[in-house]
Amino acid sequence: MVHAEQHVIQIMEQAGINFLATLPCDRTKNLLPLVHKVFSGIELTREEDGLGICAGAWLAGASPMMIIQSTGLGNMINGLASLNMASAIPIPILASFRGIYKEGIESQIPLGKHLPAILKGCGIHYSIIDEVEKIALLSDVIQDAYDHCRPHVALVSPKVWEASSCTAWQENPSSAIQARPTINIEPLSPILAPVMTRYEAISSLGNLLDNQVVVANLGVPSKELFAACDRPLNYYMLGSMGLVSSIGFGISQVTDKKVIVLEGDGSILMNPNALITIGQYQPSNLMIIALDNACYGSTGSQRTYTQNRMDLEFFARICGFKNSTRVHEARELNKAIHNFEQQGELSFIHVVIKPGNSSCPNIPLNPEDITKRFKRCLEK
Repeated sequence: MVHAEQHVIQIMEQAGINFLATLPCDRTKNLLPLVHKVFSGIELTREEDGLGICAGAWLAGASPMMIIQSTGLGNMINGLASLNMASAIPIPILASFRGIYKEGIESQIPLGKHLPAILKGCGIHYSIIDEVEKIALLSDVIQDAYDHCRPHVALVSPKVWEASSCTAWQENPSSAIQARPTINIEPLSPILAPVMTRYEAISSLGNLLDNQVVVANLGVPSKELFAACDRPLNYYMLGSMGLVSSIGFGISQVTDKKVIVLEGDGSILMNPNALITIGQYQPSNLMIIALDNACYGSTGSQRTYTQNRMDLEFFARICGFKNSTRVHEARELNKAIHNFEQQGELSFIHVVIKPGNSSCPNIPLNPEDITKRFKRCLEK
């Protein structure tokens, strides 16, 4: 007899899913070991980070899906709207639906009780699977997400798994406790007074770009990249702050091309989970260029914590970026990019720049147009 977990895997395989982003829930503890045996993917530390990773994987040609706990949808609403919905990027999500059926944790109830209404109010499509006989609806969820290039959430009740005989989590116990590796941080170069602007740094990349993918942070950085060197292999973010490295990471998992991410200090501080996850997986074709002006440049230059006691290169090293450097001039930046591309390893370049924005106009493309143009070029 096929148990519920096996049925879910069969549906995913039949639907062509080939990439997963997951976070555990007690109710799906038997499903996750099985799906990780069948599908490649990423184990997350934050759900919204998974939206960026899956978006990048889809842009590069994969068919991703997420498996999470429904509570995680609370920190995904903006990403679902400003990335997936605005840019017409599909993502089917199997969410273990907490807070309703036999819920023993009171803190799960407030969100769970109102979650369908929240999703409906945001225009996010969802289906409730509250009986084992309804598992087949998951196929419709996946097909709808991909047919209409939008998110679709399957809220799967714990009741679905109750009668299952699957004991995969017991058969796949966590590894025995072992000594953890010690991270040795080599001395870092000092952070000097900035001498160039972000636009000058971005403009200097023009002569270095050939067949690399470039993913640009939202707001002014994307406008400056468009003005300096627009090309179809540039992906311009117009929303979803904090997900630029996540998108670049997702792309790097599917393509063999070099992927360059133009990050910002405010963006990294909003989603440090991105660098944490990337450091675990060590994609050799990914380079993060952190343009650090110590302020939120697109919103009025309010200061960020990199003005005091926050060293982005140090943080990247802790996350697992063994190849890192700090630069202050365009010449140093170009040399670092060239050297790291030759080495072919995960890299991080901390670029110390002046505050201030150029007067570049808005990008004359909407999010969906940017997405279509980029995806067509990347998949050639």
